[in-house]
Amino acid sequence: MAQQLTLQVDGRKRTIEIDDPAMPLLYALRDELGLINPRFGCGLGQCGACTVHVDGRSVRSCITPVRSVEGKNITTLAGVGTPEKPHPIQKAWIEEQVNQCAYCINGWLMTAVELFDRTPHPTDAQINAAFAPLICRCGTHAAAVRAVKRAAQSA
Repeated sequence: MAQQLTLQVDGRKRTIEIDDPAMPLLYALRDELGLINPRFGCGLGQCGACTVHVDGRSVRSCITPVRSVEGKNITTLAGVGTPEKPHPIQKAWIEEQVNQCAYCINGWLMTAVELFDRTPHPTDAQINAAFAPLICRCGTHAAAVRAVKRAAQSA
């Protein structure tokens, strides 16, 4: 039997109907709400492509049951900044031209945003530790690190 669930996504209340309360948050965001930023990568919470923030913390939405985030603030990449006023990490990402294929970019940006918001002047070790669990096959790691450092210089 379908249940209604209200989610707070990118500052807006959104109501969806779910058949399975264990449905991954990723499916609710993409399939029910039509959002395209969090992506399905591995489905095991290991690659980071599906990363969103729940109450300011990065979570892997592919392994987070949608029922567990009801009443919490969910932020996707679309809710981080705007073209007119990008988040400092987004601005630095563009200036450093980090993207290549961009499939995993959601996870890298969301991880960098959380790091920057909590630690505006991170050390190399903190940046490397934040990025360690992420997977990127394009090799943009060095550019992503440069972008975080650029954002830190402007903070």
